[in-house]
Amino acid sequence: MGDYALDALGGKTPLQAAAIPAMRAIAAAGNVRMIRTAPDGMFPGSDVCNLALLGYDPAENYTGRAPIEAAGAKIPLRPDDVTFRCNLVTVSDGVMRDHSAEHITSEEAMLLIDSLRPKIERDGLRLHHGVSYRHLLVWDRGPADAETQLPHEILEQPVAGHLPRGERADEIKAIMETSREVFAAHPVNRARIAEGKNPATQVWLWGQGHSLTLESFTTRYGRTGGIITAVDLLRGLAVLTDLKVIDVEGATGWIDTNYAGKAQAALGSLQDDSFVYVHVEAPDECGHQGNAKLKTEAIETFDARIVEPIWRAMEQRGDPYRLIVAMDHRTPCALRGHSGEPVPMAVLDGPVGPVTDQAPFDESCNNGQAEVMAHEWVQELLRSTGM
Repeated sequence: MGDYALDALGGKTPLQAAAIPAMRAIAAAGNVRMIRTAPDGMFPGSDVCNLALLGYDPAENYTGRAPIEAAGAKIPLRPDDVTFRCNLVTVSDGVMRDHSAEHITSEEAMLLIDSLRPKIERDGLRLHHGVSYRHLLVWDRGPADAETQLPHEILEQPVAGHLPRGERADEIKAIMETSREVFAAHPVNRARIAEGKNPATQVWLWGQGHSLTLESFTTRYGRTGGIITAVDLLRGLAVLTDLKVIDVEGATGWIDTNYAGKAQAALGSLQDDSFVYVHVEAPDECGHQGNAKLKTEAIETFDARIVEPIWRAMEQRGDPYRLIVAMDHRTPCALRGHSGEPVPMAVLDGPVGPVTDQAPFDESCNNGQAEVMAHEWVQELLRSTGM
């Protein structure tokens, strides 16, 4: 949700411009701190930053994004396997136009991936379907140390300067080039172009690494729980930390996700467990599109359909609770990519009764307090409550 001040929003950030009465009431009744979610020297990707929000130090555990997603997709990995994230992207005139092929549907993506399989798969090299534009390639003894680029960080830039480099880069580029040839006249792309949509012109490989191991969340914090999300990255973190993967029908990772279903699933999970992590992808995707208006609307929807109903229900139950509202990083519309500046986190211990006050919940909320590393403060929050 984090961003920069934008002329299109009258010099405000989307968080400042949005109508978010629930989050501002939580900020007024609780405690807001500015947190850093990515350790120094680490890129503020959703993988690194969500690890931190779960109270794990990414500098100790991280091996790459793709292995986390493989865990979420329940793809078994052997010690020598290297997993790559495989985006369906739109490259036009040599420029990265869209990291998601305009949020291509999973059904369309499956047809494209299946058409590529016979051209590149062999013993030790397999493609795996994901959700929408997000897919995986598992490569036995693959080039783990190659330098690859996140496609959503080079939007509207020529791709020539961002192609894989280093270890066996030619092999990686060959797969990407083969996909470009296979997809060029594919019926899915012909139909998308006819409808005025971005075609998926090729796959883009990045985020590779070997499998990783994380300490169980229950062992670490003495509590059970689950994660609600539409994307394999967060599912993977759930699997790796022995949290439950709580599936919600209609969860898409976009602005059309099933918000009510996510809120209901969160409240239902707390009947049996003491922790639930609700992830909504839409503000991030709107930032990658550079669409300030849509991002503001996505934040307002998150407030109205996730934060407010969950908070209201917790208050009505009357039992002690701790509610944390956070974001994993900034995705400034001006950059259409991630940035590592601190972001706000609000913590409320309830029940608190009716709250009529409002306080800022945005990128300026230092409240005279020093910034803190997210994983350190989350560790304190999860261990300090007796709930």
